[in-house]
Amino acid sequence: MASNNFDNGKKASGRGAGTFRKRSSVRGNAPIKKSEDRPNKPTGANKKGFRKVVKRDTFSSGSKASQTPNQEGQKQSVKASDGSIRLNRYISNSGVCSRREADIFIAAGSVKVNGKAVVEVGYKVERADVVTFDGRVLNPEKRVYVLLNKPKDFDSASKDVSHPKSALGLVANATKAEIKPVGRLDKTATGLLLFSNDGELITKLTKPKNGFRKIYQASLGKALKADDLEKIRKGLVLEDGPVRVHEISPIKDAPATEIGIEILSAKNNIIKRIFEHLGYELIKLDRVVYAGLTKKDLPRGQWRMLTEQEVINLKMIQ
Repeated sequence: MASNNFDNGKKASGRGAGTFRKRSSVRGNAPIKKSEDRPNKPTGANKKGFRKVVKRDTFSSGSKASQTPNQEGQKQSVKASDGSIRLNRYISNSGVCSRREADIFIAAGSVKVNGKAVVEVGYKVERADVVTFDGRVLNPEKRVYVLLNKPKDFDSASKDVSHPKSALGLVANATKAEIKPVGRLDKTATGLLLFSNDGELITKLTKPKNGFRKIYQASLGKALKADDLEKIRKGLVLEDGPVRVHEISPIKDAPATEIGIEILSAKNNIIKRIFEHLGYELIKLDRVVYAGLTKKDLPRGQWRMLTEQEVINLKMIQ
């Protein structure tokens, strides 16, 4: 007869039906003592029946044990709120190198705080301190790069984010970092405008001869004459010096007043001044390409963060 291994969820004892207690290695299956047969232990006693002795002053309000945790918490809160940051972390946040490498540079005397060399590893600096590495001022904030498709009549020079026509106000929710426009785009112009807190990149991209592509679509008040088109191609001399365009041509399948123009110069209002020099009114100007960045999937008035590869490409510009 086959045996049944389950009896209502209870294991068989091996001697017959019913349940069993776990076998004791000393006395076998001893009978279970009733609670009234067990000796009562005093409250607070351990397994052997001895009462634990507790010093009352351990929990008194004036004891050291009761004050130490609070005092340590106060010290930690002070450290968290004093605004200081370790120098190696400051350097690492600036994107120069890792913290471990920063310690090496600090020990070598390559780092200065407020004009004085600091060689102490673990040194702390405040937000107001000026930290330089090999003569370059560092910014401990994370680098942020925001690309905006600017609408018409929004001022790229305004620093008031609350102003209803401030371009900076359109990207106010993009980051908590203090960003500013990379160069300027005329108030009446539309198109790509880059914002960042990377001072080194801003300086590089706003140099008059930075050598990167900017493509515009210009709408003129009248059709551009062929000889004027050739004059622009050969180069013009404006009040602030000669200006050369990289390429200019009418836009295919568009009215003769629509012109595509690519320049390398970073001079302010350069497109408008080129056409006005030849007697043309610039009705509309749209920047469609900026340093390899395009308006693809970026509606007017919207912004997006640059990808890691786009940032790398920008930093490769000489």
